[in-house]
Amino acid sequence: MVALVIIALCSGALGAIAWAVDKYRSTFGAVLPAGAAVVASLLVWIITMAVGLGNDSSTAWIPWIFSIVVGGAAAWATAGFVGRARHTQLVQQANAILHMQ
Repeated sequence: MVALVIIALCSGALGAIAWAVDKYRSTFGAVLPAGAAVVASLLVWIITMAVGLGNDSSTAWIPWIFSIVVGGAAAWATAGFVGRARHTQLVQQANAILHMQ
């Protein structure tokens, strides 16, 4: 259980960093990339443990490192995709409002 907590905290921190450095962060909440990172990392941890990669001492590092890397990638992808998509949508809505007569 300690492994899950550490992985969740590290992935959540990567999600917060991904939100903080995104230039479109005003279009979505801070919890979105962190939540996506935590969900992705814990699912990867469950899958790698179910496969048996955590049982042997030579492969015990894989569930830890791989989970955190996938969580960070999910956070960056979520922040990038959602931020740009929502920014484009907000710009289109603002332009439509400004063009009304």
